Amino acid sequence: MNAFTAVRAAEELELTVLMPCLNEAETLAICIGKARSFLDRAGISGEVLIADNGSSDGSQRIASENGARVVPVASKGYGAALLGGIAAARGRYIIMGDADDSYDFGALEAFVSRLRGGADLVMGNRFKGGIEPGAMPPLHRHLGNPMLSFIGRLFFRIKTGDFHCGLRGFNADRIRKLDLQTSGMEFASEMVVRSALAGLRIEEVPTTLKPDGRSRPPHLRTWRDGWRHLKFLLVHNPRWMFFIPGTALLGFGALLVTLLMLGPLQVVDNLSLDINTFVAACFMVVVGIQLITFGAISRYYAEITGILPRNRRSDWLTRTLSTDRLAGNAGICFAGGALFFGYAVWRWASLGFGPLEDPEIPRVVVLGLSLIVISLQAFFSAFLLGVLEIPVKRLQAASAGPADGVRVRQDA
Repeated sequence: MNAFTAVRAAEELELTVLMPCLNEAETLAICIGKARSFLDRAGISGEVLIADNGSSDGSQRIASENGARVVPVASKGYGAALLGGIAAARGRYIIMGDADDSYDFGALEAFVSRLRGGADLVMGNRFKGGIEPGAMPPLHRHLGNPMLSFIGRLFFRIKTGDFHCGLRGFNADRIRKLDLQTSGMEFASEMVVRSALAGLRIEEVPTTLKPDGRSRPPHLRTWRDGWRHLKFLLVHNPRWMFFIPGTALLGFGALLVTLLMLGPLQVVDNLSLDINTFVAACFMVVVGIQLITFGAISRYYAEITGILPRNRRSDWLTRTLSTDRLAGNAGICFAGGALFFGYAVWRWASLGFGPLEDPEIPRVVVLGLSLIVISLQAFFSAFLLGVLEIPVKRLQAASAGPADGVRVRQDA
């Protein structure tokens, strides 16, 4: 064993207790003391690591004086601080938590036990462990956290009940390999979602939450950070963002178009659906197809760039979707729309270009124009797809050898 390897082995620990910090002088010493007491009591070789995000209240000095290691993180944000801390941690496992004394760093046994048992990510659940009065705003407790956690479970089939619990433990190497990117509060969602998409083993343990010990307001901003979490969940699930609403609009709109194509539809004695509903139905079809097109392009791009993992349906989409095919189908749709529109003009001309007394003509005009709009959307979407492919194919060509480079260009 050379000197470098010996030093490296000496620095490798079982557990790092990681705390992001931005002006936490009031509570930092308490949190560090609880974490160090837990490590000593449990006989765990570990460290307390403070990822300081530019504190100006002396938090760095307090951390050092209380036996913690401090790593400065210049990039601002909750996620940025944690990413810096994760990169610098020496422990095989990391348990992270806020330095505001709202989480009990003296009771981490369940997290360590699950990590030793093979879990890759262990989430705390405050709703199962207990939330003390005043520890969580009512809007967060009864709407924000439950709703976002429900959306996360629905979108990604994750059984975690508390997506945004700040106290969680994980296998350091496994999480580093996920290459997490977000710098804000949405980092909490990214870690869970990316872990699930990568097939990591996620478990959950009850944990408690008490009111934090700070006299200043928290860094969390309800609406801004809630939107960031929701946006992240939507961006990483084209199925729920695009395909499902698009399919619903297309199906309902196509049904109405079919029912109303030949004339008004009497629903009840005093209610009938006519040309206005027909126009609205055509709009539904247009928007539905556009959403489905967006979904196909976004899922295709997510696969070829590695943002989302491959599956059977995405493989089929990658093989099927191309600029040429999409543009060709757009041309067929345009021809169909032009035929309908031309037929309506011919019918109107046969009536001497007089008042449109034939109720069929407006319907055919609207249908023809709708198909033309759909074709134009699909045509330009096809070239958007081509633009998105350019950097990926350049990277593939650059990383390939001379023989492979020829093959990449031929496949393109």
